[in-house]
Amino acid sequence: YCLANGPAGVFAPWGIETLAPPLGRVGVRLQSRRSARSTPARDQSSEGFTPEELAAMKARAQELKAAGRAGDAAAEGESAVLAKIAEMSDSDRILAGRLHALIMVIAPSLAPRLWYGMPAYAKGGKVVCFFQGAQKFKTRYATLGFSDQARLDEGDLWPTSFAVKEWTADVEARIGALVRNAVS
Repeated sequence: YCLANGPAGVFAPWGIETLAPPLGRVGVRLQSRRSARSTPARDQSSEGFTPEELAAMKARAQELKAAGRAGDAAAEGESAVLAKIAEMSDSDRILAGRLHALIMVIAPSLAPRLWYGMPAYAKGGKVVCFFQGAQKFKTRYATLGFSDQARLDEGDLWPTSFAVKEWTADVEARIGALVRNAVS
């Protein structure tokens, strides 16, 4: 008897076939319940990347090429971030501009740069936090995200991405605390 509480070679209700290999060891092999002939055709809308995702990947490739040619990376990074912020829609531009100003004051050790075509802030060449405008992927809110380089750990579970709809004094204080913790 094996995992399915039955003899070897019996299909379990959850789609796993149990096997009894030589020397009495028990192995498990996943089985498909459908044959190739009975598999429905794939939904064409779910295949591939969206145009926004493709644009982000192209932007990232251009960023990597530019980084290879960069002379003064810090100055070029900030000017690229400011240019990208200037291209954003009004609501995203306000949020990204205030976020940029806040990060430059609170965490001057973070270097502004573009990351997948969006403003990001790096320490030691690795992105710590980034801004994703609502217009970029046609969402209803902008996002402030933190990478695994950010020191936001709170026990076994903590958020790494925050929706931002409007810039208020409370939002500024909370983001300031998050950025301080991220670089500490």
